[in-house]
Amino acid sequence: MDNQAIAKIQFLQRQAASLLLYQSVLEDEVGKAFLDLLQAIRYTDADQQGCLQAYGNYFQCLAAIHQNWEEHLITQIARADNPFTQQAQELELEDLPSSLVAAAQHDLHALQSLYEISSATLSEWVQAVAHLPVSPVVWYLPQHEMGVEKDLIKTLHQLENWADALQDLVAHYRQFGTGLFAQYKAARWQAGKFIGIQYPDPVKLHELVGYESQQEILLKNTEFLLSGQMALHVLLYGSRGSGKSSLVKALLNEYIDRNLRILEVAKSELKELPEIVEQLRGKPQKFIIFVDDLSFEEDDDAFKALKVVLEGNLTARPQNVVVYATSNRRHLIREFFADRPAAAKANDEVHAWDTMQEKLSFSDRFGLTLTFEAADQKTYLQIVRHLASQAGINIRQEDLEYQALQWATRHNGRSGRTARQFVDFLKADVAVSSSKNT
Repeated sequence: MDNQAIAKIQFLQRQAASLLLYQSVLEDEVGKAFLDLLQAIRYTDADQQGCLQAYGNYFQCLAAIHQNWEEHLITQIARADNPFTQQAQELELEDLPSSLVAAAQHDLHALQSLYEISSATLSEWVQAVAHLPVSPVVWYLPQHEMGVEKDLIKTLHQLENWADALQDLVAHYRQFGTGLFAQYKAARWQAGKFIGIQYPDPVKLHELVGYESQQEILLKNTEFLLSGQMALHVLLYGSRGSGKSSLVKALLNEYIDRNLRILEVAKSELKELPEIVEQLRGKPQKFIIFVDDLSFEEDDDAFKALKVVLEGNLTARPQNVVVYATSNRRHLIREFFADRPAAAKANDEVHAWDTMQEKLSFSDRFGLTLTFEAADQKTYLQIVRHLASQAGINIRQEDLEYQALQWATRHNGRSGRTARQFVDFLKADVAVSSSKNT
């Protein structure tokens, strides 16, 4: 390589090392592969094979995420979680600390230098230093829709100086947030941190039938949440397999374009619920904390933590967070006959009735309780017909209903879940039979 190219690489490495706020942009697999490739090209005389391997790793990383280097870099900027992006979600640009703004401008200038080094340029450098007869294959994709980052990508593509995009960046962070919740629509709380769910359940509202009034109330409450009003916590209680969980999951697909996020919290993690809620406070997204199959044992720490979130304490409740819980039990805390007050003994609790009433009334602390009764035969067959129609199963209605009732008798009884299992089995059976006959 000539001295000019080597000087350029050294300059790029200094720019990457000088980042004050946006270091995370280069800390993923693609960013590390890019920096490793620059290092390998710079010292290729010592190890040409290492240079080729570094280019191969860089190529593979881009292919794995199905993005060009330029779009990936801007996407990382759009999702970066740092003091500037966090404060930009709540403050106007002119209200941000001047040193923070200056640091962001510095980083944008440095990142623009890295953006301008295309994969084609890197391929040419590798060809030169490895003495290849032709340059390595360049990873490139035609521009395509990139989700919520598409406007920001378009803006930065056209700007000569990225520091001029600061106002657009602040507007983007305020609308779409940063970090994990800018990347994922659904997440779970696990081992003290948020984990993104890459493939959330695709169930849609139009697939769910049989409980229209409950669905209408839940949709209205969710609309309150999305509009910034104080929505109510909701307990979805009723028979197993009635579609309670599916209804909550379907909300994500219904409001995917309205900044809704669903955060799944297991019962074993509920003791950390107050901490979770505080971490969500102030974020631009609206959050449904989803707790599935809720019930408690006596003196359960999770019961106390959930009670704090439902009833509140001295800390104001954030308006962007609501709890939706499902349960097969109307009374969420297990009660035994031995718990009921009998003739008093010396070591008995004085106000035992009060304690029992607190247990029984816990479910009342949810603002809304939606009841899902067991499906009767009419409702069950209605669900089966609906699902069969959506699945494109074309058999006589009499045969469909007869098989559906037989299935319910032999399996889990009449419910939405049983109907779904029956239709899935029937669809697969029809498909396999058709393939054998062709």
